[in-house]
Amino acid sequence: MNAGWIFLNPKSGFPSYLSCLLFHFRAFSSVKPLRFPVNPARGISLLLSTCGREGNVRIGSSIHASVLKDPELVYLGNQSNTRDALVVWNSLLTMYARCGRTHDAAQVFDEMPMKDTVSWNSIVSGFISNGNFKMGFGYFKEMMGTGSFEFDHASLTTILSACDGLDFIMINKMMHGLVILSGLEREIAVSNALITSYFRCGCANSARQVFDEMVVRNVISWTAVISGLAQNEFCEESLDLFVKMQGAVVEPNYLTYLSALLACSGMKALGEARQIHGIVWKLGFHSDLCIESALMDVYSKCGSVQDAWQMFESAEVLDTIAMTVMLVGFAQNEYEEEALQIFVKMVKAGVDIDPDVVSSILGVFGSDTLLALGKQVHSLIIKKGFISNSFVCNGLINMYSKCGELEESVEIFGSIARRNSVSWNSIIAAYARHGNGYRALQLYEEMRSDGVDPTDVTFISLLHACSHVGLVNKGMEFFESMQSIYGMTPRMEHYAAVVDLLGRAGLISEAKSFIEGLPVKPDILIWQALLGACSIHGDAEIGKYAADQWLLISSDNPVPFVLLANIYSSRGRWKERARTIRKMKETGVAKETGTSWIEIEKEVHSFVVADQMHPRAMIIYSTLLELFRHMRDEGYVPDNRFIIYYMDGDEKEFSADLQDTSELLCSMW
Repeated sequence: MNAGWIFLNPKSGFPSYLSCLLFHFRAFSSVKPLRFPVNPARGISLLLSTCGREGNVRIGSSIHASVLKDPELVYLGNQSNTRDALVVWNSLLTMYARCGRTHDAAQVFDEMPMKDTVSWNSIVSGFISNGNFKMGFGYFKEMMGTGSFEFDHASLTTILSACDGLDFIMINKMMHGLVILSGLEREIAVSNALITSYFRCGCANSARQVFDEMVVRNVISWTAVISGLAQNEFCEESLDLFVKMQGAVVEPNYLTYLSALLACSGMKALGEARQIHGIVWKLGFHSDLCIESALMDVYSKCGSVQDAWQMFESAEVLDTIAMTVMLVGFAQNEYEEEALQIFVKMVKAGVDIDPDVVSSILGVFGSDTLLALGKQVHSLIIKKGFISNSFVCNGLINMYSKCGELEESVEIFGSIARRNSVSWNSIIAAYARHGNGYRALQLYEEMRSDGVDPTDVTFISLLHACSHVGLVNKGMEFFESMQSIYGMTPRMEHYAAVVDLLGRAGLISEAKSFIEGLPVKPDILIWQALLGACSIHGDAEIGKYAADQWLLISSDNPVPFVLLANIYSSRGRWKERARTIRKMKETGVAKETGTSWIEIEKEVHSFVVADQMHPRAMIIYSTLLELFRHMRDEGYVPDNRFIIYYMDGDEKEFSADLQDTSELLCSMW
């Protein structure tokens, strides 16, 4: 017999059957040896608490049966026995609730010969913690209606802990009123619960007001408001409050620093994140998994992938969250290959892959990604049973459409039982991406008929669809309706799509006028769209204007130089073209090498201009030359405007030399 146990006989308060239960409970439980107090009711309460904590309802219900046989612990006698009986009844109630047996908990509550505030709090908390807020709140109202029991701080914090979302705003305000009426606003725990619940309901101003009115604040108070502001996208205000906390008496804890890093992530405040990194390093918090993941996230979102990777490599322990953060960080910064490598490592290492991880990796697939790997990810999704997850299905639609498999995207979309706005957006974008604008517009009408409201992402796809099929008026109708009908404020992507819509249709001047009338300062997306349109239609004047504006924002980008040079080439303005190329060289900007690719038998083959590195280059070029000869025999005449760069003087004929042939063909592409 373990010395840590005190087994009492029936004369001292424990039935012999209960003594046996204690022995068996110790045998089958993972808990450390328990040392009971002399009071048997307190001992039973401790045992029931352990049963509830471990979810051992079988032992707990057996203890319940044994307790019912002892009248001293069930029925009321003197004042001491009343307190002991209440302790046992409340422990039984809590045990059943913690084990998820709310029906049994309610039955115990109904059979209790006497109740106190703890009893009411236990039944309310039991239902709420098991996801049944309606029943839990119903018991709270019943307690208020009896007039015999007064709620305490635990009653209020229990209700407030469940207030999460816009639907709970009125209940949250009602609880706040009760807090004021009862004078419990002086309780720090209650005020902290109010702050947290207000933020969860989206009432940032009310949460901040509660914090500002607190006479005494602890670290939980500060952390709750800093975290709540960051989660509600008031990141700058969150960081300001964190700085203010540095001068307060209260010392931040690691959760406070975690919340501050969340704010840095939202603001992309790299400098502040580095300062916080230095502080947590000095305090020894840097090895905490959550802190490490937060640092990886903020570095990734700030574009400092090397710092994020250094954190990843230096981590002693890596969990699913850290690996997912790094995977998403690579994907967001266009390190698609590295993201795929991490995903493969996660699968091989046996890391638990969840739908969020799968959705993230599907987002990195593009036109140059191995389709075979995408199909393997699809197989993994089916194997793990994620195919019913709407976010995963939406990711599959985008993945297949980006890899050129529109039919697969359509099939996935057709298999979704309950389509949300993201599902419709994905398939509309898929058709728009493949140039089938009319089908994209038709799907939009089907989406509305299905009772799904469009989002701002929907209108980006619709504008692109109209742009590709030349429906300028229809596109402008969509742009106007998103503001007048749906009350959406256009983002820079919408403005750029309108510029592209007008520009592709040849309305270059109208596109320029549209930009000049924008309520926001244009960014690279706008000038890229305008310059692209000028490149299509050969408008050198507005093209130079767009290129100059683009270079003011990003002077080290080679794309404006190249596009402008091509516009001059198309117009035969060789001096302007030469000046543009010379200026690009003087600036020290190098043109990125264009790459073409093709996937054959699960292998991606990439090619650049005048490529001699491929092992079968001679066969490829000879085949291309033969095809070109057939094209000339059929009457094809090459467009020499863009070949000048590669040829000398007025020589326009093909050279028999294979190198010249390869350069010419690549330049035409």
